[in-house]
Amino acid sequence: MLNPRHFLADLDAGILTLTLNRPDKLNALTFEVYAELRDTFLALERDREVKVVILTGAGRGFCSGGDVTDIIGELVRREPAEVLDFARMTCDVIRAMRALRRPVIAAINGVAAGAGAVLALASDFRIMAEGARFAFLFTKVGLAGSDMGASFLLPRVVGLGRATEMLMLGEPVPAEQALAAGLCTRVVPAGELLTAARDVARRLAAGPGLALGVTKEMLNATLSMSLHDALDEEARAQALCMTMGDFREFSRAFEEKRAPVFRGR
Repeated sequence: MLNPRHFLADLDAGILTLTLNRPDKLNALTFEVYAELRDTFLALERDREVKVVILTGAGRGFCSGGDVTDIIGELVRREPAEVLDFARMTCDVIRAMRALRRPVIAAINGVAAGAGAVLALASDFRIMAEGARFAFLFTKVGLAGSDMGASFLLPRVVGLGRATEMLMLGEPVPAEQALAAGLCTRVVPAGELLTAARDVARRLAAGPGLALGVTKEMLNATLSMSLHDALDEEARAQALCMTMGDFREFSRAFEEKRAPVFRGR
């Protein structure tokens, strides 16, 4: 079981809830939090107990991005090579999240700004509390909007036009607007946010884990493929799933007129 130092981790019935835990700073990220998030998502690939991950924040915010004092103040004093090392490390967090063959649900309880917005964007599901908001703030601080994969992921979620507006203007995107744009899947009252996230997580945890992992893998891979190559890859992936136990379990359950019991293999 994980024992992180910079956020909270709770595992219940295969659902791992990771809670960013700097509520006094709206869960702003530090160098250490970035590194531990990267290492955690990498380690989860080998953890068979975890079937679904919920990412959320303590207090009023989901994540307000990089800590202005601890990160931005430090970066302006660093050499270019050190700054590049840091930027690559932040991208490794997103790479590890997307590579994890488990569903990741962002339960967005408040502001998701800057890097926090991209952490939510890199998740597979985004559920927002009423009053929560996105803000891709990078241009507001003199940086490119293409940070941590935002320029790759956001157009694929909301379309090029909306992504251009969000990344260039950096204006807040309230929950209802995010829902209309397809940036989140549900908006619920704040007191029901974790319940809603756990409801989705339980459905996923009870599902065919291997098939869900292959689905995520194919979604990642086919984003940059031609239709011809995507069809070829999907045929191979589907053929693999057809040889696995979960598919055979469905067949048996159908014949026996009962619900299948998937075991993720």
